[in-house]
Amino acid sequence: MRKGFSLMELLIVITIVSILSLLTVPSLLKTLAKAKRTEAYIYLRSLAQAQKAFFAENGYYTPHIKKDLGWKPEGSFRYTYGIPEDNIMGSLATPPSFLSGASVSKKAFKIYAAGTIYGEKPDILSVDENQEITIVSDSLIE
Repeated sequence: MRKGFSLMELLIVITIVSILSLLTVPSLLKTLAKAKRTEAYIYLRSLAQAQKAFFAENGYYTPHIKKDLGWKPEGSFRYTYGIPEDNIMGSLATPPSFLSGASVSKKAFKIYAAGTIYGEKPDILSVDENQEITIVSDSLIE
């Protein structure tokens, strides 16, 4: 009577487990990227509320996010937030050039968050004066 497994049986099991692991990694990475995107939703909503509070006090929106709003994300953050002229860069170091569609006028604003969280294409989200968040460029779509 045999005890244990042969080398061939162990190699077959290891191969099967490796193949199954390779199949699940892309979906795991996409799920992690979606979790990272949650940061952008939270901070864009916070930035929109700061703009609304500034508007309530002054009667106009400000393009000076750091100076007038005193806004900065708490702790560590990944995305770059703001407009091309005034932005706060996160740990992904996404260049402010990806914020090119963002703008602030006295009566309206559209502020961007940009980060490369999955693949080469940047993930870009925006928030406007109605506090509506829109995905401008979706890095999770292949």
